[in-house]
Amino acid sequence: MADSRPPQLRRNLSIWQAIGLSVALMAPSMAANINPQVTASTVGRAVPLTFLLAGIGVLLVGYGFVRMCQYYQHAGSVYAFVGSTLGPRVGAISGAALFATYTFFGVVTSCAFGILGSDFLNTIGIWSNPPSWAPYLLAAISLAGCLVLTIIPAKRGTTMLLSIEGATIVLILLVCAVVLVRLLAGNTPAGSGHTFTMKVFAIEPGTGVSTLFLGIVFAFLSFAGFEASSTLGEETAEPRKNIPRAILGTAIFGTVFFTVVTAIEVMGFGAGPSGVKAYASSSSLVGDLGRSFVASWVGDVITLGAAISAFGCCLACMVGASRLMYAIARDAGGERGLASVTREGTPGVAATTVACLMGLIILIDALAFGAKTEDAFAWSGTIGTLIILVVYVLTTIGAIRLLFVQRKLPVPMYEIVVPILALVVLGYTLYRNVLPYPASNTPAFWFPIVAGGWLVVCAVAVIAAPGTAARLGERLATEDGIAGDLDEVAAK
Repeated sequence: MADSRPPQLRRNLSIWQAIGLSVALMAPSMAANINPQVTASTVGRAVPLTFLLAGIGVLLVGYGFVRMCQYYQHAGSVYAFVGSTLGPRVGAISGAALFATYTFFGVVTSCAFGILGSDFLNTIGIWSNPPSWAPYLLAAISLAGCLVLTIIPAKRGTTMLLSIEGATIVLILLVCAVVLVRLLAGNTPAGSGHTFTMKVFAIEPGTGVSTLFLGIVFAFLSFAGFEASSTLGEETAEPRKNIPRAILGTAIFGTVFFTVVTAIEVMGFGAGPSGVKAYASSSSLVGDLGRSFVASWVGDVITLGAAISAFGCCLACMVGASRLMYAIARDAGGERGLASVTREGTPGVAATTVACLMGLIILIDALAFGAKTEDAFAWSGTIGTLIILVVYVLTTIGAIRLLFVQRKLPVPMYEIVVPILALVVLGYTLYRNVLPYPASNTPAFWFPIVAGGWLVVCAVAVIAAPGTAARLGERLATEDGIAGDLDEVAAK
């Protein structure tokens, strides 16, 4: 008799494919080339310090994700983690928040693809002096390509993207090694006068701690996605072991990589005011260093690799967001509509919806606010990071309850210090990015409003639909590998 059950997600991924999703969403080669400029405009030469502090915060947050994934395996990631510890309503809010983050980050990375791609085409002479709309065109191509690869996954294509990411990371490290050696030897490009200095880890006089934490937001953006493999809990072999390894390994690598690379970048451009200004206006940081310290073709290759990395990151955002939408829709209403699965075992309807939302955000930025691609990149990055910090807070609180209140895993009590420190770092970063509130005549005025507005809308929607919340609680307690107590979850 034929199996009448609807298609399900398949457990056919290895630990390296799980790591690949986290690395792809974090996109270190893209992030090292295009993210630190925004931080430099806030904290000056102290960019590496912000990345080091953000890395420590990410490692603290990673503790909660690692422990949660040792107990739960669910395509909904934080939706399931928080829903089974703090209640289905809070879980739905956190899942919708992470969905929004991945959606905004899809905008960030598609715009990054446009910026880096147009810079590469201009540099090599294929499209000299491209018009202002050129990056938007490339961003649209990126979204379309990612949608195809999300619905009809091409494992060879995905493997190729990860291979290019890995090769670009290696090339970046080689360029950074050359730059460091030349700085130490005093053999810098003619007229630069740049030297090795540890001042890049010290804030400039007059820069307060609150300003430092404003800069940390875009450092957090560079790490965002380290937890993406948690959405593959239903598709990865031995998930209790492999998913935590993927998350922790990605977080450790990101901390070391970003701290070292940004330090060498700042020194390569120069830690003085003129160097910081040039750093903040660069369209491809390591690409520019490769051109000036090594050879022009090296810089071009790095810029191309970073553009491909941005495409891979956009693909990972679409994959992560579509899995979250699929999981919540499935638990709320069954396997239909947004929760339907293609014959290839992918959430096709959810993926199409995600791609359309990403495109809509770009259209609103460009048409309603006259944003350049760089503006859409920075705006969506800040909004997405503010939202994901709230997600990290909820996940950390859920981990505390799972481990130290419910005692579902045999964990020493003294380890509670780790998630508490994570809450301190996250809370202070959020506080300093909301208060003092940005001036009304700046784009930053709208960032907390959009981020907070999304969370409020989600909360109102969940509260207004108690029947849906009950179904979510029942599903979390009885299916999908969630080992919860139905009565305890439904009571929340």
